[in-house]
Amino acid sequence: MDKTHGINIQVRSQQGFALMITLSVLSVIIALTMVLLSYFEEVQQDASDTKALIQADLYYADITTIFKGFKEKKTLFSVLYRTALPLNTEDGRFSLMLQCEPLSKGVNINWLGLQTSTENDARLNVAQELIEALAEEYDIEDTARLLELLYEEMGSKDQFMIQKQSRLHQKNGIISYQQFADILSRYQFEVDDSEIGKIPWKKYFSFSPKSEKIDGEYSSPELVSYIFGINLSTVKEWASTLDKGSLETFVNDNGGDYSQRKTLLAGKEFLEETQCSARYALDGVYYRFTFEYIEGGAKHFEFYGKQ
Repeated sequence: MDKTHGINIQVRSQQGFALMITLSVLSVIIALTMVLLSYFEEVQQDASDTKALIQADLYYADITTIFKGFKEKKTLFSVLYRTALPLNTEDGRFSLMLQCEPLSKGVNINWLGLQTSTENDARLNVAQELIEALAEEYDIEDTARLLELLYEEMGSKDQFMIQKQSRLHQKNGIISYQQFADILSRYQFEVDDSEIGKIPWKKYFSFSPKSEKIDGEYSSPELVSYIFGINLSTVKEWASTLDKGSLETFVNDNGGDYSQRKTLLAGKEFLEETQCSARYALDGVYYRFTFEYIEGGAKHFEFYGKQ
């Protein structure tokens, strides 16, 4: 305890979660807390937004450096995907909450803009079928107009436009949920359709244009239920189990056909594509920042100021 300056790391999760934390992950968490605490002590006397931004930038740099240096990425992110990680000191002077989620846990919304081809048909079809199913379930008034707005953002009103002529590759498509939410707001304003805001889009879609697979092991129960036609309550029960086994085994044991969707899924491959959010305290005021970590590279840092 002397070496860690009394740092007390508390990790709360579902029962039995402590069994999943290896000594290597614990070492990373301790190292992360020590580095962040050292920067906290440098800036703790000034709680201005400027200093808070500088502190966030330092935290961001050191968190991503530790991520890069950790070899067992799947082990590390499996922990961060399952629980928010509180890092704090016993005296309460330092407090930071770190949480990450897979960027590719849903159907990529940009698959709607793919041109038809043998390679793309499965992805294009599942995206179209899913958005149509949600539109029907939530009684969306003008699905055609919604799709038109999405196609415009991806580069064309016509989803069958020749790929090399599309602005999808120039604009990188829809690159964030906020961008997607702006499209929904425009649709709602034009059509006066309040139902659009009731759809839990994040449970079904992802918003990273480079995602080519669905990280099914971390997908929402709602998406797994839809893709494989398994009762939602059954999926939720499986998802809440600590030692739940693989998605493939679960699907095949419960009347689904994993092989039918296999080309869309990452399977046993770990996708190093994550978005992390850090909420930290400075003199009683909380701040937050987010960033993406993809294949060893950090990008899209955003500082949200006081929370």
